[in-house]
Amino acid sequence: MKFDSILIPATLIKRYKRFLADIRFDDGRECTVHTANTGAMTGCAEPDSRIWLRDSQNPSRKYPLSWELSSSPEGTMIGINTHLANVLVEEAIQNSVITELQGYSRIRREIKYGEENSRIDLLLEHDFRVPCYVEVKSVTLVRKNGRAAFPDAISTRGCKHLRELIQVRQQGNRAVLVFCIQRNDVVSMEAAADIDPIYAWTMRQAYETGVELLAYRANVTSKSISLSEKINVLL
Repeated sequence: MKFDSILIPATLIKRYKRFLADIRFDDGRECTVHTANTGAMTGCAEPDSRIWLRDSQNPSRKYPLSWELSSSPEGTMIGINTHLANVLVEEAIQNSVITELQGYSRIRREIKYGEENSRIDLLLEHDFRVPCYVEVKSVTLVRKNGRAAFPDAISTRGCKHLRELIQVRQQGNRAVLVFCIQRNDVVSMEAAADIDPIYAWTMRQAYETGVELLAYRANVTSKSISLSEKINVLL
């Protein structure tokens, strides 16, 4: 996925109220920008971090600039916009990067399913195959051992999604959880049991029920983000 405009470099002053951050441009000007990432953003939101912003070109927005990328202390580029994860996974399916999800003729987005009127991120369909329900999680957290981890904060909603995937699988359909890791400095993927032990337990239950767990890391630059390589999910 290529960004539709040139991203603007800046320095992070501080992040606060989940959706907001104060930043400093290279010429010394300061302003407040929006961030779509509501997680803890551990390792991605340290004061004085180098970040990149997208201009929405929408003057009616209170905060027209959106925070898109961060740089780790080691210089790794990180995509922090969680809203892009579905786009990246769909693009990777269409480009045959995610080999496990090939062979379907249709991809539909945000389709209602389940007993709680939820919406699945992607529904893959084919006239002669059972439907494949794909839930996508955006991942930015990485441990010192190079393991990506999810979630970075307690995720009641994430547990709910896992339980719904279990139900999908028990109904005879295919159920897949894809971890979209928006950085390329990771070697494996795991549940962050120290942060959310219930999520880690539920993920193992999902796996034992037949829910497929996939993880792909991305190449990230100031011009584009794309999923490029599968890594192992550790249980």
